[in-house]
Amino acid sequence: MTRVVLFIFVLFNTLLLLSPFAYSTNMQGKHVILRTLDKVTAITEDYRVAVGDELRYGSLTISVKNCQKTPPEEIPETYAFIQIDDLTLDSERETDKQERVFSGWMLSSSPAISALDHSVYDVWVLDCN
Repeated sequence: MTRVVLFIFVLFNTLLLLSPFAYSTNMQGKHVILRTLDKVTAITEDYRVAVGDELRYGSLTISVKNCQKTPPEEIPETYAFIQIDDLTLDSERETDKQERVFSGWMLSSSPAISALDHSVYDVWVLDCN
């Protein structure tokens, strides 16, 4: 009896492994919709940035490297790979220098998971199209 149950279990698992699973890949976007917040003035603005382009916002340079969106049949999520540089004054040399303050994936549904940590500005992803 246990051999029959074991045989059916192994057969069932083998058939599951051999059957084609339906899955879909993320859709690549051409533009990212970003929302920015200036914490000093409390002004928010939305920007549409093409993948591969840069956005100058205050002292920040926001570079959009990639944008992906889950297919409609899955839980909605938007991912964007963004690099943000901050232009600061180097007091010793009296010149401006750029410092990388963020580099990574931002998620539209959970902006706090991977967020920009800046004293003046906030940036987060809204959508990818």
